[in-house]
Amino acid sequence: MGILIVVASLSGNTRELGRQIAERCRAAGHAVHWQEADDLRQPAPLAADEADLVLLGSWTDNAGRTPAEMKAWVAGIAGLGQRPRQVAVFGTGETQWGQEYYCGAVHRLIRYFHSGYPPLEIEQMPHGERHAAAIDAWTDAVLAHYRSTTDADHRRHHA
Repeated sequence: MGILIVVASLSGNTRELGRQIAERCRAAGHAVHWQEADDLRQPAPLAADEADLVLLGSWTDNAGRTPAEMKAWVAGIAGLGQRPRQVAVFGTGETQWGQEYYCGAVHRLIRYFHSGYPPLEIEQMPHGERHAAAIDAWTDAVLAHYRSTTDADHRRHHA
């Protein structure tokens, strides 16, 4: 499967989370393509609508908003007429700014893309065995959900 991971990271927390997810996907035998959301000068390593699965990672800006670089990336693919087939979202946040804003960008992106995948939310920098286990479990669940969704689509179209 071809997976595109797009990351918006301010302090490096979300980038590190994305790296751990990418490693898990590669270990499962998938081709992983990486794009920084704020580097729009470079062509995408894999078009969003050609990827089997797009994994979006974002930090959360003031009052639970999606940061400008992720908004620009989303606007960029929309401008190209690209609509990803399957999108799962992960991110980092800080509860100190209020639980109502925690990982707000994750939830906004899920709503925008009508994603049926569960979110992965990590407070600040992913670290320790508990976070590693949560990241692996989320990645495995996303990959399994993708397989079950595409298998169901395949059966439905060929039954």
